[in-house]
Amino acid sequence: MRRRAVLYAMCAVLSLALAGAAWADNHAIKVTGKDGVGKFFTDAKGMTLYIFKKDSPGKSVCIGPCVEKWPLYLREKVSVPEGVNAGDFGTITREDGKQQTTYKGWPLYYYVGDKAPGDVLGQGLGNVWYVVNP
Repeated sequence: MRRRAVLYAMCAVLSLALAGAAWADNHAIKVTGKDGVGKFFTDAKGMTLYIFKKDSPGKSVCIGPCVEKWPLYLREKVSVPEGVNAGDFGTITREDGKQQTTYKGWPLYYYVGDKAPGDVLGQGLGNVWYVVNP
């Protein structure tokens, strides 16, 4: 009986540890690179993050149809790789009431045209959308 209780306790601890690792990876910012683009941030799944040059630190002007093509990136807390300052990431509340993660105050987005990890099809679009360089 005691052996079974110990086994259950060990399973519970292992489950919590694995859940914590999954949470950390889900909220991880990663740095990747590509020829012609250089180094840039991605989310935990490798999907590229972008900034919009018409935004300003702390304020997003991408609304309505813009958000359909450039979905918001939101993680309340992120884990960052070595050499990246976690304090550079934060969140804002947009005028539409939604929250959005920021880097150095700049709101972060995905691009719907990016289908696979590492895609950078939004880079330079309209001379206002750019990957986020660390």
